[in-house]
Amino acid sequence: MNPKTLTLKKLGGYLWPKNMAKAKAYVIAALSFLLIGRMFVLCGPITFKYLIDHLEKTPAIFPATILIAFVVVRILAQTFNELRDYTFNIVTQRVFREISVTVFNHLHSLSLKFHLNRQTGGLSRIIERATKSLEAISHFLMMTILPSIIETIFLSVLLWIWYSPWCSIIMMATMITYVVFTINVSTRRLKIVKEMNAYDNTAQTRAIDSLLNFETVKYFGNEQFEVKRFDDIQAIYEKTSRKLRGSLNFLNAGQAIIFSIGLGGMLAFAIKRAAIGAITPGDVAALFAFSLQLVMPLFNLGFAYREIKQGIVNLGEMFELLNEESDIKDIPNAKPLVYKTGKVVFENVCFNYGTDRQILKDISFEIQPGETAAFVGATGAGKSTLSRLLFRFYDPCNGKILIDGQDIKTVTQNSIREILGMVPQDTVLFNDTLGYNIAYGAPQATFDKIQKAAHSAELDNFILSLPEGFDTKVGERGLKLSGGEKQRVAIARMLLKKPKIFIFDEATSALDSTTEKRIQESLQKISKHQTTIIIAHRLSTIVDANIIFVLDQGVIAESGTHLELLQRNELYAKLWNQQINEELITL
Repeated sequence: MNPKTLTLKKLGGYLWPKNMAKAKAYVIAALSFLLIGRMFVLCGPITFKYLIDHLEKTPAIFPATILIAFVVVRILAQTFNELRDYTFNIVTQRVFREISVTVFNHLHSLSLKFHLNRQTGGLSRIIERATKSLEAISHFLMMTILPSIIETIFLSVLLWIWYSPWCSIIMMATMITYVVFTINVSTRRLKIVKEMNAYDNTAQTRAIDSLLNFETVKYFGNEQFEVKRFDDIQAIYEKTSRKLRGSLNFLNAGQAIIFSIGLGGMLAFAIKRAAIGAITPGDVAALFAFSLQLVMPLFNLGFAYREIKQGIVNLGEMFELLNEESDIKDIPNAKPLVYKTGKVVFENVCFNYGTDRQILKDISFEIQPGETAAFVGATGAGKSTLSRLLFRFYDPCNGKILIDGQDIKTVTQNSIREILGMVPQDTVLFNDTLGYNIAYGAPQATFDKIQKAAHSAELDNFILSLPEGFDTKVGERGLKLSGGEKQRVAIARMLLKKPKIFIFDEATSALDSTTEKRIQESLQKISKHQTTIIIAHRLSTIVDANIIFVLDQGVIAESGTHLELLQRNELYAKLWNQQINEELITL
């Protein structure tokens, strides 16, 4: 099936939903109001005809009845047009809400891999353009296309019977020429619009990317570099925009010429028939009024055609998003994970991020219930990848991951994530209040519980120092907070969640030594007797771990307790001595 046809079919499914009689009733009502309204609109020139004829024959008698009829027809036409707009607005807003929620839900269902490969700016523009296009398509269909079709059919019959077959033929020829010309020019203009959309996407992506990395831009003093990159794409957009405007001027001029020639031809036949008494002057005036009434919506036909066609493209892009399938799925009839003791097992796990370089190579280990296991190693060794696999953001290329003997591929993803608590190395916060970000760990938590979590994360003094306290806005991605403050918020929301298994990925790396020590003591109390995974760079933070795994180039090079690994005097001992020497040099 043609992609555009498929898009229209999907849109039709939203406009005419199955098992929703009320929604269908609104659509039927809107179409009924449209039809009745156009009938009254077309009655306007007819009453105008009788008014002209009356003035010609009996000018001394005031045409009160005809004037009242003329006013009533105009009022009814406008009333039914407003009813049409109101009713169809209900339909479009319901569809808008349904599609928006569906897309938003679907995007959250997609895997981390999809979101890492897509640019947020471009993605948001696709959704924004699609939602605007939905309104545009609905508007132009109900305000331009359908009314014009109804009036053309009615007028072609009326002109044939009332005036002359030639008037009807000229009108139809004019309409066909007008529509063909408009569609051809608008199709060429659409190519320019697509170019503009591409440049608009690029400009938006560059702007968002630059602003999200505001600090990095400042660090390197690259403000003018960023401005120039943005201006370069805007210059191309400006040039394309001028080209688009020129094509619009050509379209408007061509439409005016076609309509003027057609109107002149119809009036010539009408005047000729009026001269021989076949029709009245009122008929000529009515014909002129009919023609103007018909052409008014058609002046927007090119714009409507372009908006509808582009709208279909924009909606198609959004429906393509809905067709995106997550590479991480629950198996059919997957059951929730049953938590028992918190034993974690990796069996011969291999993984890569779609590149030739393998991140994990045949990794196997066990973390016993209630143990604290630490993972250390150089940057890029695969430490953080282990946590992402455990959360099932990715699936391993080979091997199995088990929690309490259950392969995480066979249970629901939500049930896995319910029992896991994560404090990531790079904490990203929502552009909302401190209270909201802490409460994100358990959105239904009471304020007392939020305060307790903040206390455990050593946030008390910081929050008390803020004039708005928990209602303080943290800014985009938490930029108003320091790295240490963001980490403590992340710790607080994880504690509020009360997970069964704790994962700390450099959870205190941005804290000062005193605060770090206090928080670690608090975390040790809370996670006591709970399975805990620590991904660490500073080895001093994991000396009390039950077992330490040392990763090197995607494999576990050695494992054991802190003292056992020091006694072996291999990679771990080398890392330990290196850090001790660095700390001594710093002192």
